Amino acid sequence: MNIFIDNKSGAPIYDQIFNQIKDQIISGALKEDDALPSIRNLAKDLKISVVTTKRAYDELEREGFIYTIAAKGCFVAPKNMELIKEANLRRIEELMGEISKLAASCGLTNKELIEMFEYISEEE
Repeated sequence: MNIFIDNKSGAPIYDQIFNQIKDQIISGALKEDDALPSIRNLAKDLKISVVTTKRAYDELEREGFIYTIAAKGCFVAPKNMELIKEANLRRIEELMGEISKLAASCGLTNKELIEMFEYISEEE
């Protein structure tokens, strides 16, 4: 499992960890029942606070991406397709918001954006 902390990003460190692990689960890089590094080991490897790592793991568990077994550790939860779909929809909405702002700064109309999307979709 690869986690990279960007101290210049402005995003909280726990959030960076949360998003990177979540993305690896959704993409399939982390499989169902894969063991995650212990909270202490991940904190040590990343040179961050155990509290920060625990917060990221707590968020992942709260959202159903991981589960914890006492004295054994944290593991990737079985894929809940509805959960993954919802996560992807949120990401699409974020990207569409960015696209909308960028398009407005270039003076593109919604019709032109739709045409661009249709063209890109046909190529794939």
